[in-house]
Amino acid sequence: MSRRLITTLLLLAIVAVIGIVATQIYWLNKAFEVKEEQYSLILEQEKAEAKIFNDRITIALTNVANEILTINNDPAQIFQSVKQIRPNYFTVAINDTVHPYLLQSLLKSEFEQRNIKENFEYGIYDCFTDSIVYGQYVALNEKTTDLSGLSTEAPQIKWDKDGHYFGVYFPDRDPVDLEPPSDKISNWAFSAIISSIVFAFFAYAIFLVNRQKRLSEMKTDFINNMTHELKTPISTIGLSSEVLLKPDIVEKPDRLHKYAQLISTENTRLKQQVDKVLQLATLEKQQLELKRAPIHIHEVIENACESLRMTYQEKEIDIQLALSATNDTVNGDLVHISNLIHNLLDNAVKYSKEEVRIEISTSNKSGAVIIQVKDYGIGIPAKSLPHIFDKFYRVPKGNRHDVKGFGLGLYYVYEMVTAHDGKISVESELGEWTKFNIELR
Repeated sequence: MSRRLITTLLLLAIVAVIGIVATQIYWLNKAFEVKEEQYSLILEQEKAEAKIFNDRITIALTNVANEILTINNDPAQIFQSVKQIRPNYFTVAINDTVHPYLLQSLLKSEFEQRNIKENFEYGIYDCFTDSIVYGQYVALNEKTTDLSGLSTEAPQIKWDKDGHYFGVYFPDRDPVDLEPPSDKISNWAFSAIISSIVFAFFAYAIFLVNRQKRLSEMKTDFINNMTHELKTPISTIGLSSEVLLKPDIVEKPDRLHKYAQLISTENTRLKQQVDKVLQLATLEKQQLELKRAPIHIHEVIENACESLRMTYQEKEIDIQLALSATNDTVNGDLVHISNLIHNLLDNAVKYSKEEVRIEISTSNKSGAVIIQVKDYGIGIPAKSLPHIFDKFYRVPKGNRHDVKGFGLGLYYVYEMVTAHDGKISVESELGEWTKFNIELR
């Protein structure tokens, strides 16, 4: 799949996800707006009904108070005798006592005339003691009613004029809810969670696509590099073999030795490339078995430096050693520890400038051996540092085409350090130097 096609698909997917989320937000807002409009209508209707009910109750209770005054031959008039204490509780001031049965009869009569069929509870209070004198529940319909009301708790109300007052409580009458619907936040939270999950899966899918694409590109580069690296020694060995097969070659011992040495060199090179591929196969199958034993890391480093000089006899290599660790013993596999040190030194030579300069130092820290390998080569770009230990990854070199490899060296180094329960890090300044820090125990 081409880069352009993947980019196009990702853009289309992003647009699709944004469209889905935008549509979801739009319809949620629409649903909330409709719900709020419905709620406003219901609330206005309930408030209107409540006002009508309150007005009817106020008129009925006012008439009851006037009838009580008439029955008691009391010429006094009480201005605004009815007070609404709560949405479902009213009090009425009277100048004198009233018989409970008379009050109940007057209340039922007034309520029936105004078609008020609410169950109610009434209580008669004494203003001198501010205590209830009598209370009774009256059922005008068959609704189930909570009978907790005025007969158990007298509200603390004082009147300007001494006397009695009675209160009427409607337990089935719920106060009008003036608060807006509270499920908007929960709906938005649910929507946000779903959207977050969708985005998370989408981001993870993009990550997987990019990673697979990058691995595919690296594997393609690996195959191309491997083909070139294997083809070159095979061709050299083939040509040398043809020369050696000529009958007169035995008469030219110098030439015979030259081509025999060339075959040996290319065979060694071919073996090294095959070993790298086999190492990769072993790591991928997790068949690595470390033969741990005490190792003197200073000896390993010195042997690796000597091997490096022999491998690159045509180059002038300046290796400066500062092996300061007082305890250079680590518990590890000699073969793999030697290989990872050799890989670091080999990389230092490959990516060096005209003059090869390498510094190797050791020290002790908290019981561990710290190994630092620093070269003064071309350096590593900052954007490449997080990827240099990835399998098949090779740092882009611009116009440099002289460095060959599979992108397995540093991957092998990282895997070996990790397998030995160690730590590795890298620092670099582009065009100046690169330093690898390894911690082994």
